[in-house]
Amino acid sequence: MAGTTLFTLLDDLAALLDDVAVLTKVATKKTAGVLGDDLALNAEQVAGVIPERELPVVWAVAKGSTVNKVILVPCALLISAVASWAITPLLMLGGAFLCYEGCEKLAHRWLAPADDARREAALVQAIADPAVDMVAFERDKIRGAVRTDFILSAEVIVISLGAVASAPFPTRVLTLVTVALLMTIGVYGLVAGIVKLDDLGLHLSKRTGVTRRIGELILRGAPYLMKGLSIAGTVAMFLVGGGILVHGIPGAEALGQRLAAVAIPGASFILPSLYSGLVGLLVGALLLAVVTGVQRLVRGSREATGGSA
Repeated sequence: MAGTTLFTLLDDLAALLDDVAVLTKVATKKTAGVLGDDLALNAEQVAGVIPERELPVVWAVAKGSTVNKVILVPCALLISAVASWAITPLLMLGGAFLCYEGCEKLAHRWLAPADDARREAALVQAIADPAVDMVAFERDKIRGAVRTDFILSAEVIVISLGAVASAPFPTRVLTLVTVALLMTIGVYGLVAGIVKLDDLGLHLSKRTGVTRRIGELILRGAPYLMKGLSIAGTVAMFLVGGGILVHGIPGAEALGQRLAAVAIPGASFILPSLYSGLVGLLVGALLLAVVTGVQRLVRGSREATGGSA
């Protein structure tokens, strides 16, 4: 009898872990856009720190990210337990924010490229200036990266929660914890590797023969890798955010299916993704226009008030 109970318990545990594995895969696929953007943004955040301090800074940000997950996962589980109706609106808000953020990045890059150049010049000057407190500089870097991580982690947890909303509570708990751990270890492990690529390339370039050529290739390719990550992250934001909105907006998914049905044969597999990306781009552009208009109105109101005073 005891043996039968033990085997039943092990069978239930195996089934639970199998469900967690499947749902973790689904949640990870749905959050790929946010994870790509998180990776690119965090690698950019750490850029500018002196080489010997890069890994300690990455470790500090990873610890801050872990604290973020400790806050966010219980909050998400509480929402799923007492207000499950809020999951879909939160998903829609998260998807809309992804699209808005993607459009904001595009607009900033195309409309204000000089800002990036000034920021890079100021960063180089700060590092070269002995009067600058590098401890405070690092602390500001870490705080900014942890704040960014909190926003992106919240999006990942909410999207993951939507993927496991119908699962039993223990499965939800284990899946969210697994996604949070994988996200933290994976993202910051890759960030640590990316920020040290140039050091690896420099080390190999001092050797001879094939090893030296590999080092030179790494040095030349590292900046393009960063740019590629940023581009891939932005594209994925529109695809993921648009996909969430398409699933949530009444009639939008059906329209996409009709468009795919009349598509060119052989291309129907990619049209739903393109459709989701286009929806994400349009929604993001609309939100960016609204936010920019409100900001200008508020700024004009403040200037008028200051001028009249």
